[in-house]
Amino acid sequence: MADTYVLVHGAWHTGRELEAVAEHIRKAGHTVLCPTAAGNRAGDDRSRIGLQDAIDSIVAFIEEKNLTEVRLVGHSYGGMLISGVADRIPGRLKRLVYVNAFVPQPGESLNDMVPPHYIGMFDAIAGANHNAVMLPFEVWREAFINDADLALAQSAYAQLNPHPYKTFTDKIALSKPMAEVMLGKSYLNCQQDAAMPHSTPWHPRLSERLGLFRLIECPGSHEIWFSNPPVLAKAIIEAGRD
Repeated sequence: MADTYVLVHGAWHTGRELEAVAEHIRKAGHTVLCPTAAGNRAGDDRSRIGLQDAIDSIVAFIEEKNLTEVRLVGHSYGGMLISGVADRIPGRLKRLVYVNAFVPQPGESLNDMVPPHYIGMFDAIAGANHNAVMLPFEVWREAFINDADLALAQSAYAQLNPHPYKTFTDKIALSKPMAEVMLGKSYLNCQQDAAMPHSTPWHPRLSERLGLFRLIECPGSHEIWFSNPPVLAKAIIEAGRD
């Protein structure tokens, strides 16, 4: 049976970087859309766009296309967005899939869930770049795409764009914890992901906030979107199925 997937990118990305994975999911017979959230579009004012603007843009995308029964997939920062979307339009959604993604509690920011050394780095970069942040290549290479060779790491990094830091510092407005949301929920854990220290991991530290959820795991880094699209596509289908 054909399902509808909406893939929501992480920080520094657009929907375009998710297309390689999306194409493999389409080949399995499903409909897949990859919007770009407010704040990461060409010409967006990254000094002012905040978390609610980004959430609103994904809500608008789903509503304008009149999508229903959506398997809403969020990667990394995209977990903040799909959590906000689920709070707003749960009736249009079938399942939430978090791919090494943040799972916020009501009133929590993304920065509340990351180690202090990231916050210090982001504060300094944003302060020098009109409140936009970009990952240094050294961090990208070792922590985010550690399963790729140098050439792929460089070519993937060249596709990234500055990210509005306000989306990291804004507190999310949720009416209830994600554990109380009456939707199917899955957490997809890529096992070589070192973007979060393994002493403060994605799973189970953040996944357990979902309450009842399906756990899917696969080998790969935080940026398996670039390094192994077929493996990630298969895992997303497993996480999103009924």
